[in-house]
Parts: sequence; structure tokens; C-alpha cells
Amino acid sequence: MNIHHLQENRSAKIAEMRALGDDLDGSKAERFDALEGEIRALDAKIARAAKLADFERQAETVDNRFDAETREFSVTKALREGPDHLSGREREVHQELAKGRETRGVMVPTSLILGETRAMLTSGSSGNTVATNLGGMIDRLKPTLAVQRLGATVLSGLTGNLDLPRLTGGPSAYWIAEDGSTTPSDSTFDKISLSPKTVSGEMYLSRRLVLQNSVALENVLRSDLAFVLGQALDKAAIAGTGASNQPSGVTTQVTESATASTAYSDIAADLIADIEADNVDGTGGFLFDSYVQNILRKLKETSTTLPIPIATTLHGEPSVMTNNVPVVATEHPFIYGVWSNLILAYWSGIDLLANPYKDASKGGLWLHAFLDADIDLRHPEAFAWKGVA
Repeated sequence: MNIHHLQENRSAKIAEMRALGDDLDGSKAERFDALEGEIRALDAKIARAAKLADFERQAETVDNRFDAETREFSVTKALREGPDHLSGREREVHQELAKGRETRGVMVPTSLILGETRAMLTSGSSGNTVATNLGGMIDRLKPTLAVQRLGATVLSGLTGNLDLPRLTGGPSAYWIAEDGSTTPSDSTFDKISLSPKTVSGEMYLSRRLVLQNSVALENVLRSDLAFVLGQALDKAAIAGTGASNQPSGVTTQVTESATASTAYSDIAADLIADIEADNVDGTGGFLFDSYVQNILRKLKETSTTLPIPIATTLHGEPSVMTNNVPVVATEHPFIYGVWSNLILAYWSGIDLLANPYKDASKGGLWLHAFLDADIDLRHPEAFAWKGVA
């Protein structure tokens, strides 16, 4: 139930209280007191819904402010100047991202490296990952994360820990006699809690590469850093264990489907049905590794031996292949989900620390990258998977 419906419900209860009149005794007094309690409960729910809406507006504001700035940000220039001598756009972006945080090097927007689209908050929105131009000679990289290509929700620019309210139950409807009173019922909420966890990676740049022109180096830096951090985030989103400082992913939070089907088209149908049975709205999609994709490519019509299109086997649903999907107990997960229910939360830009001393005799440069992020499922019911051999 959204904030508009909650406010309408509150107004209706106030109107009912007013209609009881001033002479309150017996059942009218009891009803008045009951309505007062219901309104107070609604006020608490409205406050939670308003807080969530405020988080969404803040994310949209951050997106608008940084969109133009990231187009002009040069990773190469920022590394050459270092955090103490930054100038121009790089200095402005670094200072904004570093507010209230302890940084080790130069802060770079996550959207510049990972190609993420900020504040993808609309349920079922899976078309917000189209690459855009950075201007000049360099194109923004397409999203490295497979889960993002399927429509995962991205929250950027966070500061403190984040609690997202989650609707777990709605009001009930009742048939009543003429002039009868209905039975009051409330929406119920719980929450998912997100807090920053640090993922780090490093790469080595040879002396000759550092001496190359800035356009060539810019492409190398972005693609390699996107690969390092994107791999870690993707693996955590898909199958993070929740241990060893990492978040919990889809296959960890969602129990494997009990479907007894063996044909891939039937398994796909059962996974889709699992989601539909829970009334999950939004655009769904399949995720699997290259092993599963190769099997899907080899499926043939029995009578003609002609290959069956993968889209036909998957009942027209979109799919993404990534080898970040891990093998689970010798089986390959075949995952279906409404991926907007997967939350990717970022608390910082990417903190880049250039270290020329680790291998000083080579004259090269070690680059260390740090990112504070968390991952969670808004509704685990939006995902289903089956391990296949």
C-alpha cells in the first residue's frame, strides 16, 4: 500500500470519527477509541512510507547533480594529480564524494567505472541500463554487472545505514450486511537493513602504459577496474554467503525450487510459475552460466533436428549469461527473478589509491580500488532457481 492509499485510508477514518457526533457513549465511544488507535497506526506507516519516498528523491537529486559532472571526469587526470593537487571537475567531484568519509586516494563516481544508472527505483524497470556517451573520444562502459543488466535497483550516494520498509501484509475485505460495520484490518510491515561492506581490488600498470596517451590509459583503467569490482559485486549478488564480510545473494537467501521437471522448457515454466504464484509484479528474466547456455543452444526439435531458439525454451523471457553464477554442489543454478527486487546500495564512490612504491624498481604503478556497498533482496519471493547438471 503506497503513501497515497494510506493517507486516503486515514482521511476516511477521520470522517467516520466525525460522523459519530459529539454524544459518544457505549458502542460509539468504543468505535471512536478504535478509530483513534487505527489512525495512530496509520500515522506511523505514513511516516515510514514518507521516509522511503524521501530516500528515493534524494537518490534522484544525486543522479541529476552528478550526471553532467561524470561526463567530464577523467580518471587518468585524477590519478596523475593525486588527492592533494586535484583541480577542475575532478576536484569538485572528489570533494563531494569524500564528504563525511575517510578516503585513501581519489574518489571516482561508481557510475563512471561500473556504468550503473543511479536510483533505478521503479518496480519492474529493466530498461535503465542503456549505455550513454561520456563525450569526446570515450564512451561510457555498458554495465559490467549481469544482475544490473537484468534490472537490479541501484541506490547511490548513501551516508548512514539504510532501513527499507517492506509491506508484508495488506488489509482484508469483508462482505457485510446492510448497515453493518466492517472488520478493521491493517497493513503490516517489516524492513530490510543495509549497511556498508567494503570490496577491494588492485591492478598493476606498467611504466610504459602510464606513459601512453591519456585516452588509451583512460580506457584501460575503466575497463579493468570495472572488471575487478564488477566481478566481486556480481558474484555477491548472485551467491554471496553472508560470511567473510560479504553480503548474502540470491541463491543463499532463496531455497532451491522443488520442481521435478527435467526438460529445460518445463523447468523454466515452473520457475516462472513460482514467481507468479506469489503475485510478484515486474519484468522477469533468467540468469545462468555458459554451461547452461551451451545446453540451451543444443536443444533440437525431435522430428526435424533443427535447433530450438533459446527464447522459445525460456518462454519469451529475457536472459543474461555470466560465469559469475557459481556451481552449487556440482550443479549449475538456473535462476529466474524479477530483478528490480535486488537492491545494490553504494555508500561511496570508488576510492582509488595510486601506489608507485610497491614495485618501484619496475617504474610502474599499483592501483588499489575500494568501494563501500551492500546487497539485499527486497522480496525473496521474487526469485526462484533450480540446480541443473
